[in-house]
Amino acid sequence: MRAHLGDQLVIEGPATGTARRDGEIVGLHHEDGTPPYDVRWSDTDEVTLVFPGPDAHIHHLEHGQLLTEGEVQPDAGAVRPVPPAGAANSGDVGRRVAAERRRQGLSRTETARRARMAPGYLAYLEERPADPSVAALIKLAAVLGTSVTALRGGGMDLPPGQGRALLHPQLRDLDPDECRALLSSHGVGHIAVSSPDGRPAVVPVNYEVVDDAIVFRTAPDSVAAAAVETEVAFEVDHVDEALSQGWSVLAVGPARVVTDPEAVRGLARRAHSTPWPGGVREMWVSIRPTSLTGRRITAADQ
Repeated sequence: MRAHLGDQLVIEGPATGTARRDGEIVGLHHEDGTPPYDVRWSDTDEVTLVFPGPDAHIHHLEHGQLLTEGEVQPDAGAVRPVPPAGAANSGDVGRRVAAERRRQGLSRTETARRARMAPGYLAYLEERPADPSVAALIKLAAVLGTSVTALRGGGMDLPPGQGRALLHPQLRDLDPDECRALLSSHGVGHIAVSSPDGRPAVVPVNYEVVDDAIVFRTAPDSVAAAAVETEVAFEVDHVDEALSQGWSVLAVGPARVVTDPEAVRGLARRAHSTPWPGGVREMWVSIRPTSLTGRRITAADQ
């Protein structure tokens, strides 16, 4: 008997063909998929360690693709109910998994292999409003370098870093090469400026790194546009809630408007994302760092 994460374990009742109990396999203890398994039972939602007996069999999620509606599983002799293709509608968890996978540059097949689950099961999670088990989310979070909370969207309206601090934290300075590597991942950073009314302001912007310069696009009348022709501070960071670790990079330098038409077209072509706030934001601003510093918090034994 061999299984993948997401397969269904069925234990037959005394009467032939009568299912007594079934559940989702959410944990494997051997790389070859042999028993025992951690099973989340459909009747109680509890997870228990199971050593299947002769009255048990597995319904597999087909390796490599989703079953079409009503398709018979050749090795299990059973039909797995799958909604019609037109009914496909990914849920929030699936969208977050797919987005993080693409951000990491991983194919669905490679992600499934690293998470030790069937590619078809991962496809189901990404494309349907599925309710994956905690065990499946833990494995995906580890592969994608994120947390279960982040994949579930928990804490979206809360600031990061509400968890407990590490028992023995280590704070170390990052060298310039490490800072550049973290900055170059692009994403959302914060720019500190003096607003037109003279008050300090910090605003988030979608940014890119091009030829060692931090670039972002905004509107001429925006708060971020006040950075032009001034020295500004730009900060980007990441917090791992699950491990109570994180890093931050601070760049300081003069901000200039990019005016060359060919350079503007090149930046637009290379941009990974349009500005999240939407609207017309066609003024590109470039920050050429004169100072680049960073820090990272990890456990002392790392």
